[in-house]
Amino acid sequence: MRILIVEDEPKTGAYLQQGLRESGYLADLATNGRDGLHLALEEDYELVVLDVMLPMLDGWTVLRRLRERRDTPVLFLTARDEVADRVQGFELGADDYLVKPFAFAELLARIKALLRRGPVRELELIKVADLDIDVLRRRVTRAGARIELTAKEFALLHLLAQRQGEVLSRTLIASQVWDMNFDSDTNVVDVAVRRLRAKIDDPWTAKLVHTVRGMGYVLEARP
Repeated sequence: MRILIVEDEPKTGAYLQQGLRESGYLADLATNGRDGLHLALEEDYELVVLDVMLPMLDGWTVLRRLRERRDTPVLFLTARDEVADRVQGFELGADDYLVKPFAFAELLARIKALLRRGPVRELELIKVADLDIDVLRRRVTRAGARIELTAKEFALLHLLAQRQGEVLSRTLIASQVWDMNFDSDTNVVDVAVRRLRAKIDDPWTAKLVHTVRGMGYVLEARP
């Protein structure tokens, strides 16, 4: 099986390449995002191990462009164990992530798990009634009309849409979208939901974002 490593730190890249070869894989190494994207698009790899911080093109850009053409499983390597980084990676189409520093044995176990299951990723297009969310292109339309959202508004809508029909608490929303602990004195979630409603609900008769008193918010089509 062929694996592509995209890692700019020389020692780390050489270590990963040698370790994977000794484990029976054919491992290629790219030391910048531009070369990594070129190889990932032009060659046939079963998996890509992709660092986030890369010269020329960062990991986010490489993944976004790769997903426009290929479903190759991608294991993200990140130096920060931040919720926002993980959410962004999964939104762009990553299959798994690993925080540096890591043990090679864990990396190998994750690689084997991904290769067993193949490319399993979130839906690229989420539909709720006449609302369409193109996850890869970060485009939202309702009844064919384009809706412009900010990055946070899109993240909020994406979270609600992924779990449509499920009531999400303000605490969960705050932690997933803003990477913050919810403070009852902070109305950031309510303000964001209000702004989102103004764009995706107010111009239409049928409402999709609903408040469940004392519990939180839910995105669903109701009769």
